[in-house]
Amino acid sequence: MSTNCRLRALLTLLLIVLVAGACSKTKAAEQPAPARPLEVRVNWDKVVTVSKSTPTLQVVVNPPLRRGSQIHDRTYQALKELGADYVRYVPWLPYPKLGVAELEPPKDGKTSWDFSLIDPMTEDFMNAAAGHPVIINFSTIPQWMFKTEKPVPYPADPDQAFWDYEKGTQFRDPSLKEVADYYARLVNWYTQGGFTDEFGQRHQSDHHYKIAYWEVLNEINGEHSMTPQTYTRVYDAIVEAIRRVDPQIKFVGLALGGTSKDYFEYFLNHKNHKPGIPIDMVSYHFYAVPTPDQTPEIMQYTYWEQADHFLEVVEYIQNIRARLSPETQTDTDELGSISADDLEQDKPGHIVKPIPNSFWNLCGSMYAYLYSELARRGVEVVGESQLVGYPTQFPSVSMVDWNTGQPNARFWVLKLLRDNFGPGDKMVETHLDSPYVYAQAFVTPQGKHKLLLLSKRDRPFDLSLPGAEGAQVELVDQTTSSQPPASSTLAGNRMTLGGYAVAAVTLAK
Repeated sequence: MSTNCRLRALLTLLLIVLVAGACSKTKAAEQPAPARPLEVRVNWDKVVTVSKSTPTLQVVVNPPLRRGSQIHDRTYQALKELGADYVRYVPWLPYPKLGVAELEPPKDGKTSWDFSLIDPMTEDFMNAAAGHPVIINFSTIPQWMFKTEKPVPYPADPDQAFWDYEKGTQFRDPSLKEVADYYARLVNWYTQGGFTDEFGQRHQSDHHYKIAYWEVLNEINGEHSMTPQTYTRVYDAIVEAIRRVDPQIKFVGLALGGTSKDYFEYFLNHKNHKPGIPIDMVSYHFYAVPTPDQTPEIMQYTYWEQADHFLEVVEYIQNIRARLSPETQTDTDELGSISADDLEQDKPGHIVKPIPNSFWNLCGSMYAYLYSELARRGVEVVGESQLVGYPTQFPSVSMVDWNTGQPNARFWVLKLLRDNFGPGDKMVETHLDSPYVYAQAFVTPQGKHKLLLLSKRDRPFDLSLPGAEGAQVELVDQTTSSQPPASSTLAGNRMTLGGYAVAAVTLAK
């Protein structure tokens, strides 16, 4: 090779090196700097409010909770170990034989009172909840108490879901004594050892349970389409009858499926009730529901938007309560997320679509968010829905695997909240500059400093927690899945919060 050729080769090589270096610098300049962690800032001395809120759940009666089912023992054991207060127990309309104790009208000196299918589940629930106050709601009125063109049939199979049992809007007894006496006899059965029926026959139960609250009916705006005026009359009649049986029982009203202000304005006004009728607690429900075409990736946006709208309505309802009946407490006793697929469950041939594990974490994170924000708004009871769902009965709201009884992430989030937060906690000023991560600091009655942290998105976030070195962390995320919360100790002031994760951080002091 000639000298000129060697010189040209060296110059070419030098040019390649220079160009490569320039490109490398350009690419380096184009790369974004590592994201700074989101900083959680807390003013521990500035109390925003004192929480009155108890995290809890509802137990809706359905066949998987019957003795002999493959998940019976595991599910009730989980409920017992949770140890929650104010658990709501609801024998409900899809299973008339599991929730209605008098399915036929009294006739010719005979009655149809039968607790043989109802008692075992009720006994198992009361045993699992022993030592804790409960809310009982036998929500389904015997169908024959309503005027209809012809009698409404019900399945002979107690395990068959039947959604058309409730018909009619007018009671056959306009005095309401018939329906009031039915509920008085239910309370006699479970608290006084038995009752005397319509023809003077004694029915003995030997039950002497302590019932803290009796909730009067369920979603009355939908079930039998009761107006505020009709429901208030029914509530007064039932409460009056039950108080004669057990004066110690307190009462929950409305159990509204939605948040129509007309019901609250009318029901919470004591002028619309009989003298002396108490309104101890008022309840209503919220479910986030996507449109049928939304994938799990899109649901994360829909659910949080709907949750925030619900919280705006809660403030409005709390203002009505404070104006008309400030002594009345509030129970949001059905909070959950329903997949669009569940709304098709009553159609022939419907097959349940697989539910991704991340869905349970999304729902758990939203419940934790609602718990904290409802506590800020003064709501006393915050109930997650529901212990067991399964195909034909809203599988997407289940807190356990309906095949095994193993609790899922929704259950473990409730346990995490139950173990770390509750009434009497001081909620203090907390700042975090992100719409996708939520933080709230609490000071417990024992003086412990705690943080509730949660992710609203299915991606990780790095957090800076000043003063958190050595803190104890309990965490529910997609790695813990259906297992209890994971525990760890922070080595420094940083932590990563995974997608839809919920963490309780107890600071070392």
